[in-house]
Formats: sequence, structure tokens, C-alpha cells
Amino acid sequence: MQYHDNSLINSRLIKLNKIKELGIDPYPARYSRTSDISTAIDDFVSLESESSSPQNNEKSVTLAGRIIAIRGMGKAKFIDIRDYSETIQVLFRSNVLGESFELLEHLDIGDFIGSTGHVMRTRTGQITLHGDDFTILCKGIRPLPEKFHGLRDTETRYRQRYLDLIANEEVIKTFTNRSKMLTALREFMNERGFIEVETPVLVPIPAGAHAKPFVTFHNALDENLYLRIATELYLKRLIIGGFDKVYEIGRVFRNEGVDQNHNPEFTLLESYESYADYNDVMEMVESLVHSIALKINGTSEITWGEHKIDLSPPWPRLSLREELLNKAGINIDDYPDDESLTNKARTLGVDVSDLENRGRLIDKLLGDFIEPHLIQPTFIIDYPEVMSPLAKSHPSKPGYVERFEAYIAGMEIANSYSELNDPVIQRTRLEGQEEIRDMYGDDELDRLDEDFLTAIELGMPPTGGLGMGIDRLVMLITQETSIRDAIIFPHMRTLK
Repeated sequence: MQYHDNSLINSRLIKLNKIKELGIDPYPARYSRTSDISTAIDDFVSLESESSSPQNNEKSVTLAGRIIAIRGMGKAKFIDIRDYSETIQVLFRSNVLGESFELLEHLDIGDFIGSTGHVMRTRTGQITLHGDDFTILCKGIRPLPEKFHGLRDTETRYRQRYLDLIANEEVIKTFTNRSKMLTALREFMNERGFIEVETPVLVPIPAGAHAKPFVTFHNALDENLYLRIATELYLKRLIIGGFDKVYEIGRVFRNEGVDQNHNPEFTLLESYESYADYNDVMEMVESLVHSIALKINGTSEITWGEHKIDLSPPWPRLSLREELLNKAGINIDDYPDDESLTNKARTLGVDVSDLENRGRLIDKLLGDFIEPHLIQPTFIIDYPEVMSPLAKSHPSKPGYVERFEAYIAGMEIANSYSELNDPVIQRTRLEGQEEIRDMYGDDELDRLDEDFLTAIELGMPPTGGLGMGIDRLVMLITQETSIRDAIIFPHMRTLK
């Protein structure tokens, strides 16, 4: 096999064939390590501190990893190998390897090898594995990009995440921390008595959020199905059925734009707790975020650009109406219909080129005038009813509902309601959403799900619900400013 357009690949193929001609399998099925590299280094440092004799530290270890550097010095070669945990220099001497020393010439950066030997320090103090042998574990035929160390081209990093992981050790740390965060999140929820469940991804009605869905077709059923935009209505069905506390962590899909805070598919935590309201959920959210920060970073403080953010509870609770009055000089109660609010928003410089309903306009005002100021953790509470068809009416604020959104670093990270459980009002609200959809052609409004309405007519206890974007939480805890750095395979436009 020849790659006519790439001499570097052909050179590696020649080396591969020579290795095979020597009767060596360059792709063995397995290799037994004694530990990962980081553990071997830690063990060596521990032994070193306990013993005054270097000979006592010569414990045999077997390590393996990808070659990231090769340096020759006469009858010695230094090869740096890296596994997921750490990098170590391996020293090979011709008088130790014998005839096998020549085989090192057939190795390239990017190959995988394993070696047994003892860990030592060189004269310069560098911790090194003195290799007694080596085994070729995988011969790479495609070279790594030139100057792959510290790869920074964002297009390459996101499109070829495997190169990003090879080139940038900090990226592996980010996604290792993401995994630890999910474990910590589950531990937090489980300790509070929540049960983790799974609900459908393909649904007949994409409801539970204001978002445009992705549509597909099921051949056997001969009908359109949608990728879920939320898990809310199915989780509420479980509350109605008798579960007291449920949660789900899973992918949801929204046919929306792509930017530093949005990806068409993202990971969402949703939870529902019987006999709780949005005040209880606020306490849970601030405790959850704080505890995860402590577990991952060991501190409640993060750095976000020029800002130092403290995630310690309690977080301020600010009224949406009052914040709009303070920041934009608008009392939304004075503009009770679409037309009057559109005209006022226009005078404030808000883009009203598209015909939109009052709820969408208020959301734009929130985005333009309030969100950018919400750097420290903050709850914005009590939203107009038109923005929240699934939320319970506020008992002392007519036209408003018991809802909050949590913001950190100018990003919404959580949304919560005291869930509406009056079946008559719920039907009226969702029917009203359908009318607005027809009037404005707005395919992002919430949808009427008749089976959910049937379920809620059976009775649902008072319930506090939560939706939290995991990817944005990962951004905050790992201090990444783009969601593409928090999602291991972010969506990218296909190259043509």
C-alpha cells in the first residue's frame, strides 16, 4: 500500500514493513502495565523521600504510552512517552538493549511503546525510566501535525479533537474534570433522595421548553418524531405516577444557533421534587454548584476573565421586573400588550425587526440589559406568566409566576419553577401558547401535549422543578470561556 501524496506516510509504511519482516507484531492485542505513569512517578518520589540509598529505589515497573519526543545521544536514546496521566522520559542504552537498540530507529513520534525498567533521576534531576527492554504497541502511519505541541488552531482542535487531546494535556484535564463533575452531581442528587431515571429521546411532541426541534421520520410507525428539547413533561409524569424525587442527566437537542454559549445538542440536568417550590430549588442549586466547585477545584472561587467569582451561598435574589426598571428604566407592567412593549423596546435600542410576542420581547430586554451585569452568582426571580406557561402563578404578584433563572458570569445556568399543577389553568395556558404560535408563526413556543394534560388531570402534588445546563456549568468550574471547550465533540459546520 502506498500513499502517493504523502512521503512522510510512505516513510512510516516502510518502517512498518521492516518491523514485520523482523517477525515483530507492531499491533499486539494487549500489554500489561504495572501502573500509569503518574502513579509510578509518585511511588518513586515517595520511596526517594523515605530512603537515603538510591539502590533501594530501583523497583521494577512497566509503563506504556505514546511517543512525543525522541532524542539521540550516541549509544543512548531518550524517548518521552505520555499516557493520560503524565509524561515520563525513558532512557535506552545500547549496552542494555543489545541488538534491539537498532530497532529504535524504526520508531516515530506518535507511536506507542511499552518498557520495563526502574525509575531514577538523571544527573540533571529529571525523573526518568531506565528501560531494560521495550515493546512496540502501535506503529502510527500518519504523522502528527508539525508543531503539534501546544496546538492552538481552534478549527483543528474542535474538528479533530483527538489531535487536541494529543497536543494539549490541559484538554484531557478539562474532560477528566467534566467526568468527575457528573459523578459529584449524581452523588449530590442521590444523597438528597432523588432517583435517576431515563426518558425518551425520540418523542411525538417536542414540549417542555421554548425551542425549535429537530424532526425525523420513523419508517415502521409511519410518522414524524422529534428529538427531545427537554425532559420536563416525562419527568412530571413520574411525579404524577408516585415518585417523590426524580432526575435525569441527558442530551437534549434544540435547532438553534451556534456560539460560545450554545450548541445544538447539550447535556441537561432536570429534577423534580414533590412538596417543594422554587425557593427550595434555589437552595439546592446554590448548594450543588458550591459543592461541585469544592470537589473539583478545592475552592469556591473561580477566575472568569478579569473577574473573581465566589460561588459560596447564599446567592442574591433579584426581581426581574425591578431589575428591568433599574437597568433599562422600563416598568414592564406599563406595557401589557405586544404592540406597546414593541414600541417601547424600539426606543431602548432593542432589535424588534421581527414581529414577536410580549414574552419574547421581555426575554430580549433581560438579555440586553440585565444578563451582562450578572457576573457573581445571582437568581433572577418572578417572571411574567406569558414567559412561563408551565409555572405556578405567584400568590402575591398577579400576572407573574414563581420562576427563577440562575446566572453566573453573564450566563444562564439554571431555570426553575414552582410547577403548575392546576390542570384547568395548565390547559388554558398551553392553548394560549398555540394561539400565539399561529399568530406569530413562532415555532419555538411551548407545545400542547394532550397526554401530559391527561396525566396532570389525575393530580400532581406541589412540585419544584429544575433544568440546569451541564456544559455551561463545566465551563464555569473548569474556567473555559467557550462551550466548545466543555463539549468533547462540539458541532461544527461540515467542510465542503
